[in-house]
Order: sequence, then C-alpha cells, then structure tokens
Amino acid sequence: MYAARRVFAGRASQHLAEAICRHLGEPLGQAEILKFRNDNTFVQILENVRECDVFVVQTSCPPVDENLMELLIMIDALRRASASRITAVLPYYPYVRSDKKDQPRVPITARLVADLLTTAGADRVVTIDLHAPQIQGFFSVPLDHLTATHLFCDYLRAKGLDAPVAVATDSGAAKRALGFARGLGAPLAIMEKHRLGNTDTVEVTAFIGDVRGRQAIIFEDEIASGHTIVGAVDVLRQQGAAEIYVCAPHGLFSEGALDRLATAGISEVITTDTVPHRLAALPALVTELSVAPLLGEAIRRINTGESISDLFRGE
Repeated sequence: MYAARRVFAGRASQHLAEAICRHLGEPLGQAEILKFRNDNTFVQILENVRECDVFVVQTSCPPVDENLMELLIMIDALRRASASRITAVLPYYPYVRSDKKDQPRVPITARLVADLLTTAGADRVVTIDLHAPQIQGFFSVPLDHLTATHLFCDYLRAKGLDAPVAVATDSGAAKRALGFARGLGAPLAIMEKHRLGNTDTVEVTAFIGDVRGRQAIIFEDEIASGHTIVGAVDVLRQQGAAEIYVCAPHGLFSEGALDRLATAGISEVITTDTVPHRLAALPALVTELSVAPLLGEAIRRINTGESISDLFRGE
C-alpha cells in the first residue's frame, strides 16, 4: 500500500498542474499564495497533507527569482505540515545554464538551486531536459531527469516527412540530438558555433553532415532570444536544406524572439508547455505539445514505486 498522493502548484505552473491532475484523475491541491504589502510571499496549505506523498509543480519563468522563492516556501510549508515525502517538480529548471565555472569569479548557480531545494525540504526532484545532464550530480537526493524527445518524434513521424535530418547546433548538443535522430530514424548533422562574450550573438565556424534537399530539424533544449536558431537557419539554407523545422522542449521566447523566428524562413517551431507563454495565443508558426501526460505518469510511478526509466525504453 502506497501513501496518499497530493499535487500542488506554484503560481507559475497552475495551468500545467491542472492538466497533470486531469491526467491523474484527481483534484489539484488547494493552497493560498499571496504577497504582503512588504513584498514578502505568504503560503498556506489549505488541506491536510500529514503522511501524504506530495508533489509541488513550479517551473522557472519570469520573475525567475520570485517563482523559485515561492517554491522553496511551499516546500517548507509542506514539510512543517508533516508530509511524508515532498517531490519538487520543475518542468524547466532554474538557472539551468549556470552549470559550470567557465569564467573567473562566477557562481555555479544551478548547484546553488539544488542546495536550496534540498535545504528547504525536497526529498526528490523531477525535471525535463536539462541543458547539461551532469546537473543531476549536484543533488544529494534522487532526481528523475525526464525527456520530451519522444513527443517530438511522435509528432514529426505523423507529419510524414520523406527525408528528415536532425541537426545539432553545436558539438555539446550532439549527444542530445543523436537520441532525437535515432528516435526519428534520421541521420544527424552537426554545426560548431562560438558565442561572442556574454551576448546572444553566435558565430558558426564548421558544419558536418548532408542536409541538401532534406527537411532539416534543429533540435535544441530551449529557445530564448532566437539568435542561435536564426544563425543556424542561415547556415542550413546555405547548405541547401529544403525545409527547416525547430524543436525545443523549453520555449522561453524572450522579447523579440518570435518576430525573429517568424522572418527566418522556418516552416514550424515545435515546443512544449514546460514554460507558460505570456501571449493571448502563440502565432501559427509555433506548435505547443503538452508535457502534462509525461509528468502525470512520472508522478504516478514515483508514488507507486514503479520504474521511471521504463517510460523511455527504446529511446
């Protein structure tokens, strides 16, 4: 017999958490979250969670620091309410790109976030498509690293593309793109780029693979400003790609990104709902797939003690 399960959500992931609960066939846990006039965040859990297996869904999106602090406060409130186990579900991990000390006197903020989560009282963490899988090693508690790769592969296979080729925009992304290429049954092409300082500007210096006359599918972990994607599209056009698609689990779409992508000659941008968008509707160029069933099934398996890795057999 396993512990009673409850799912709660921070304000950044209300809609996604509601979709997860619909998949699980249960109501979303009730909590009050508000700001006092002194700008302090207040959280109160509005139901009994004593000895429950609790999951808190909160993604990273602007305001990032405020959403992270809200998650930490929720975890603390649940721990003090005697939850038996608390799992932090972070569809998009905060400060995921600050994963190494690549310049003098800079922090490794992704590690700091891991320490904050465990200190607050998280017993387990679930996240999707980390920028660097090595971030799993920052944790002293179990971390389930899920991937949305199969969602993209299923969607693109249904389109019936006759000559797809997966494209990694740098050598560091090659392993991630290779898994995508295998899932799609397509060859892999790799370009090498260098970022100019701490800016969004990148320079492509090499290209390996054949995309001429084929449907090139750029596979990235996230889209922020879109500069990297636009630069990659220019190179793929020069290499003779017939069509260009872009897949990225985390569609951040910072200011100006969608306009940049709309004028780049991309056939379709495919992302997921790990990060909520702030528009009334996404443009027709963008297709959004839902990770709610993936997260819902992972939550169910964690609660019942089943294998998470079995979700990805064959990938």
